[in-house]
Amino acid sequence: MTVDRPAPLVEVHDDAAALATAVAGELLNRIADAQAAGHVPDIGLTGGSIAEAIHREVARLADASGVDWGAVRFYFGDERFVPSDSPDRNVAQARAAFLDEVGASRVHSAPAADEVATAEESAEQYAATIRSTGSGDFDVLMLGVGPDGHIASLFPGHPGLDATGDLAVAVHDSPKPPPDRVSLTFEALNRAQAVWFVVSGDGKADAVRRVMAEVAPDAEDAARRETPARGVRGIAETVWFLDTGAASAI
Repeated sequence: MTVDRPAPLVEVHDDAAALATAVAGELLNRIADAQAAGHVPDIGLTGGSIAEAIHREVARLADASGVDWGAVRFYFGDERFVPSDSPDRNVAQARAAFLDEVGASRVHSAPAADEVATAEESAEQYAATIRSTGSGDFDVLMLGVGPDGHIASLFPGHPGLDATGDLAVAVHDSPKPPPDRVSLTFEALNRAQAVWFVVSGDGKADAVRRVMAEVAPDAEDAARRETPARGVRGIAETVWFLDTGAASAI
């Protein structure tokens, strides 16, 4: 799946605040450069506390960036299958942190629990939206990593790890609440040109260590199932943006 792609790069920052500022600045530069080249960039967002810090830094730096926010398409690596007014929705958090403030208008997420009947229907519609509105090949895809090594809503040992043939999958019985979610599949995540893992805190250090650990080729599938973050690498680049806590075990 990720064979022959460039080896990951690692950037370590002093703390979560420095990490958020660095990632936000780099994201704005990438978007501005893409637009200067006449391209409408597709950006994959993630949720979580470090993502929120990054989003707020994007909002703070936006005025000086030269980005045309109406010419950026935003998507999400996963979404909680809860009602549309729930603050637990990743799209709600991102809108509150920066999307609404900067005037982003092309924001796409999986339908909510009050919009469709099941997580399966939400996943199907989200996949169709990605295909109809963008290329599906994200210019930049940001991913957080859980202490268990999960990414998006692909959890260790869960059936979603085996999903093939489409861009999104319904996830049930999530080990983190809420239990029902929609996630991009490995196939979709691995279509990204650039994958940026953004990880903060020593509680994530062991997961980072497990992703970075070398294993024998015949053990890689088992390692990916145990630590799903091992299963994603960008076509052109993969960067691990870490603070000192997250990097403390490597």
